[in-house]
Amino acid sequence: MSLLGQTAPNFSLKAHTGEDISLDQFKGNQNVLLIFYPLDFSPTCSMQLPEFSAMKPDFAALETTILGVNRDSFWSHKAWAKEYGIEVPLLADMTLSAAKAYGVALEERGISKRATFLIDKAGTVVLEHVETNAGDFTLHADDVLEKVKSLG
Repeated sequence: MSLLGQTAPNFSLKAHTGEDISLDQFKGNQNVLLIFYPLDFSPTCSMQLPEFSAMKPDFAALETTILGVNRDSFWSHKAWAKEYGIEVPLLADMTLSAAKAYGVALEERGISKRATFLIDKAGTVVLEHVETNAGDFTLHADDVLEKVKSLG
């Protein structure tokens, strides 16, 4: 079931920075780029999240916050962010509750699919991209930045 054009499901998860982050806290003020990824320290994820993190200033200039989400722990996120220089909040979805709400949980494997959701300031999903295979990474940061620019 696609969430495109729908109100994005709210969640509240702990970030590796120590803060609790809720999607609702951005409503009316920031667009949110929500990136679900399977595992910290895995090869494809270790390309994807650093790429988006490196463009954090470009997204911030367009009033867009980037959030990474997966089932790994606060401690795993903290270590991975430090090792790879990731400067966007990584949220611990250890029960896959957020992944389930967005339809991207792979419960039998205990991970989420690789998926990107762009949520506008009104809280509506305006971009939904779910990879067919978890190892694929076909939607890059510069492509998403163009979509953010089109939001006006």
